[in-house]
Amino acid sequence: MINYNDLGLKIGLEIHQQLDTGKLFCRCPCIIKDEKPDFEVKRNLRVSASELGEFDPAALYELKKGKYFVYQGYNNINCLVELDELPPEELNKEALNIALQVALLLNAKPVDVVQFMRKIVIDGSNVSGFQRTALIAINGYIETSESRISIPTICLEEEAAKKVEDAEKYRVYNISRMGIPLIEIATGPEIKSPEGAKETAEKIGMVLRSVKGIKRGLGSIRQDINLSIKNTARVEIKGFQDLRSIPNVVEFEINRRLIVLNEGEKLEGEVRKAEPDFTTSFLRPMPGADRMYPETDVPLVYITKDILKKIELPKLLDEKVDDLEKIYGLQPEIAREIIKQNISFDHFVSQYRNLDPSFISRVLVEVPKEIKSRLKLDSDKLTEDSFHAVLEFINEGKINKEAAIDVLADLIRSGKINLDKYETISDEELEIEVRKIIDSNKGVSFGGLMGDVMEKFKGKVDGKKVAELIKKYME
Repeated sequence: MINYNDLGLKIGLEIHQQLDTGKLFCRCPCIIKDEKPDFEVKRNLRVSASELGEFDPAALYELKKGKYFVYQGYNNINCLVELDELPPEELNKEALNIALQVALLLNAKPVDVVQFMRKIVIDGSNVSGFQRTALIAINGYIETSESRISIPTICLEEEAAKKVEDAEKYRVYNISRMGIPLIEIATGPEIKSPEGAKETAEKIGMVLRSVKGIKRGLGSIRQDINLSIKNTARVEIKGFQDLRSIPNVVEFEINRRLIVLNEGEKLEGEVRKAEPDFTTSFLRPMPGADRMYPETDVPLVYITKDILKKIELPKLLDEKVDDLEKIYGLQPEIAREIIKQNISFDHFVSQYRNLDPSFISRVLVEVPKEIKSRLKLDSDKLTEDSFHAVLEFINEGKINKEAAIDVLADLIRSGKINLDKYETISDEELEIEVRKIIDSNKGVSFGGLMGDVMEKFKGKVDGKKVAELIKKYME
């Protein structure tokens, strides 16, 4: 067992989240395409020295590969700004507002003046050879089970192009993604364990998902990890898509570094890639401070008190989950799933007052999973109207609660509900049938009798009533 304290383990995160607002410096939509492009543009890039005459090592590393770049784009979602043929348009104010919301939710202090900088990027992922980025807020923090984790900086920047092909002499990029606004959140190195890194990423992810205008789906959020152990250079690990992989990759990298040290070799600062098998591989040298210089085409943006006063902060998802637990007595897992699926649970509860909220939550969350796992049907075909139809019949007493899964399954199969199939029987008839089954099955357990009755009536009877009758006549 590795003692992380003895190792002097330090971990920090960089989280990049795409926004769904339109692009940062043009009015093109945030749509990512993968089909055949409408046009291609060929470019060569070169590296520039900083104001002090120094060259960034990561940029030089890419330049030495000697590759040219091909950019593929689409007429309806790309423009000359993305091809670096026109200067940037006015900053997307909606993107700035969302970044400020996130900053305030992370307890950060917005800067007084936003100044965009050019960050040199020579791997071809930006047509211009640089990425525009700006500091939005400083000195934030979140609380985790390990400790308070600082958030020194929150930035707003442009997304890069998507790599399509990497050949020996050239590299191909799809520019439909380029220019999408990105919020970059950097934590301090207070994270002390692999699981702590995962928890921190989850907490920040929860805050991001609480804000409207955040892009959803695979690839819309990326986590990079900065890691070091005692007396060694920092390594940056890029490419995390699934938070569950973070502890495994971190543990691999710690062990890899220990092996290198035991062999008497020196650990250099470098950027590595998180692989699908939880290993890491070398990408490039660690970039330095010489790759940043001011962006002269984008005017300064002043964050005034009036701007901050107008920002409305949303309720955090964790707070919404707590509300469902307290108000309706739901289990935490179900409450979290309701919030994740953006279900208007209050509306369902107010509309079907004869039904217990816990039952409604089960129909909305657990029954679709059971349909998929046990009945092997595509529950994704169920719409909000499907659930309303079933709950309305149950609320009016036209079908029993136990029939919910079968009725929803029928909706998937045929798109119809046959009420005759699930018509309830009277209490008197049910009592007679229960007594018959008990009399003809002497010595059978309570569970066995329940199964027999429910099997015979297949969703036409209330399980609670059946249980009460069996207990009554078994005595």
